[in-house]
Amino acid sequence: MTARSPLRALLWPGIATAICLCILLGLGAWQIERLTWKQDLIAKVEARIHAPVQPAPEEANWGAVDFDEDEYRHVTATGRFLHDREVQVYALIDEGVNGAPGGPGYWVVTPLELADGAVILVNRGFVSPPFRDPATRTVGQVGGVVTVSGLLRLPEAPAMFQPANDPAKGQWFVRDPIAIADAKGLLRVAPFLIDADGAPNPGGWPLGGQTRITFPNRHLEYALTWFGLAATLAGVFIAFAVARLRRRV
Repeated sequence: MTARSPLRALLWPGIATAICLCILLGLGAWQIERLTWKQDLIAKVEARIHAPVQPAPEEANWGAVDFDEDEYRHVTATGRFLHDREVQVYALIDEGVNGAPGGPGYWVVTPLELADGAVILVNRGFVSPPFRDPATRTVGQVGGVVTVSGLLRLPEAPAMFQPANDPAKGQWFVRDPIAIADAKGLLRVAPFLIDADGAPNPGGWPLGGQTRITFPNRHLEYALTWFGLAATLAGVFIAFAVARLRRRV
């Protein structure tokens, strides 16, 4: 029987190692890309939330609103709340500001009808479960013309394993202005929302100013982990190959 070549004996271990190295290096490179994206997002949000307030986009310009140019812009709008068409969107907040308790609760999303009849949905803020029913916070259902300021937000993308909205049962899990408009019979609704700032509401509820504007950024740590695993794998294979070749010398 002819003995196998030492290099041939390393063929399949080498192929497996190369495949794993490609995967690990690819994951590391992806985290570097995510790091660049996250740093850009953080800088963009920081600049926009401290910029002077501007009027919310007019209806004629709604089609041009997009994430890159408009998300987290500091905007204002004036109109009348349509409290009878309010929806409560399930929320889970880690830490509240302005006295909001952490944990489960609801975003109070209320249509704001502008003077020309167009509508912008306003996330007025967070309420704890006992205050989900509007009847428990009637003082906060302000009437008349109001001016709302806050941050412009685009519709949310459903998270993995997140339940679907069920308008028939009044169960909302994603802030989707078009779906809410359809369920509430609203016309001429903006394709974005306004997250209200921390200006207090009568009676204390809802609690505004809860928009998350700080973001975890551990992508460099993750990238170094993947690259470190790749280096470790390469070192293990080299040690294995040297030991195998020495045994055959």
